[in-house]
Amino acid sequence: MNFQRIVDAIKGIACVISVEKITGDSYGTIRIVAGNKAYVESIESNPRNLHKNNKFVPNSDYRLYLDRDLNFEHFIYNSAVLKRCMQTYITPERYDYWFNMFAIPIDFEDDRFTYCLYTHEISDEPSPEVMATVSADTAYRVLNTCIKLHGVKDYKETINSIIKDIREVCKASYCCILTMDFLKKSCELLCEDKAENTTLVTNDNWFENFYDIAVTWSDIIAGSNCLVLKNEQDMLLIKEKNPVWYESIKASSVESMVLVPLKNGRELLGYIWATNFEIKSADRIKEILELTSYFISSDLSNRQMFDRLKYLSSIDLLTGIYNRNEMNNRVEDLADDEVGKPLGVVFADLNGLKYLNDSEGHLVGDLLLKNAALKLQNVFIGSDVFRAGGDEFVVLVDCVSKEEFEKLVSELDRVIELKENGISFAYGSCYLEDSRNIRQALQDADKDMYKNKQEYYLKEQDPRYRPRS
Repeated sequence: MNFQRIVDAIKGIACVISVEKITGDSYGTIRIVAGNKAYVESIESNPRNLHKNNKFVPNSDYRLYLDRDLNFEHFIYNSAVLKRCMQTYITPERYDYWFNMFAIPIDFEDDRFTYCLYTHEISDEPSPEVMATVSADTAYRVLNTCIKLHGVKDYKETINSIIKDIREVCKASYCCILTMDFLKKSCELLCEDKAENTTLVTNDNWFENFYDIAVTWSDIIAGSNCLVLKNEQDMLLIKEKNPVWYESIKASSVESMVLVPLKNGRELLGYIWATNFEIKSADRIKEILELTSYFISSDLSNRQMFDRLKYLSSIDLLTGIYNRNEMNNRVEDLADDEVGKPLGVVFADLNGLKYLNDSEGHLVGDLLLKNAALKLQNVFIGSDVFRAGGDEFVVLVDCVSKEEFEKLVSELDRVIELKENGISFAYGSCYLEDSRNIRQALQDADKDMYKNKQEYYLKEQDPRYRPRS
């Protein structure tokens, strides 16, 4: 058959692709048999082509021009071998545009190869019209996820319900959502759902050391929008990329899996991960998860942004302890409680900060503030420590007896006497049986702190501890 004549009759980008037949559902090399002028130019003249070979050679392995992509291989296999007309609409990570991809089986094969016609359309922006052509089942599943995400009362309960829905759609033995933190080099299990017969055992600490595995998933997915591994031949890709993980999942009897990145633009937020899914429904599962991932990613990104803003609004970035805004919120909550509880209050002022800033510079002064905050945290372990102002700190000690609180204050006295790292505090303290009187307690502790500062200065006669005028 004259394949070149077929592709030359296509106006847009087109090529004929062959798949080497192997017994069962396995396949051998996938080759680009012939390409029309538009296709050849897309290989040879595209400035964004960052792949291995920029010279098109007919009947060559497609991996000369593209990194290996199992999604693409399955797409072509379904058309060339299973004789199905295929269409998909994706935006692979390695490109900045959207692909509307088509594969049409060619009614010709020989002893070794079977064939299909491949073509695609490219756009810079997603087309709502194309995306709206999904099946009714896919639309229902995705819409159901959207409704749950936007009707949230209990987020944990909602996301657990969504991951259960995803596992049931996949008919998988296990499914989870993992979030990634590349600054802390850690990953966290957001939610999971297991079939009764799963052999994959997890616990609260299972994912603590999982980051080194999860960080390799981007390389395994290789710029595609998801990874679908349907059989042992596909699973060999993991063996090649991450042998340690391969041995781990094989030991857990994992025979197939789906990995879908959760992204906000170029930022990787995490993954949907499902194991031992229903192979015959792979295309349907892929379509549902690809669309669902957009909405989960958007929701996850918004929540992470909210958490970051909340962090910035409540944490003093220099010392890492709570800031004045968070202290005011805590004081308001305590004052408005329906029932009061025992509370110890310490108001501490760091001696000598102004002198140190003036004489040795603010970097040295900043280090003193950091060490002072750490020292207060070490004395009042488990209690909330706030930076109330420039060199002022407040400590709130919840639900302790007066005797226990006085022991902690005595420990602070011992720390002050040691003057480790130049740290010295003037402080005042107050113990409350009813925490609703917190505002008056802060005023009383503040007054005691200033008395203590005057006494300390008179005792030390050192300009570093001169009180503020």
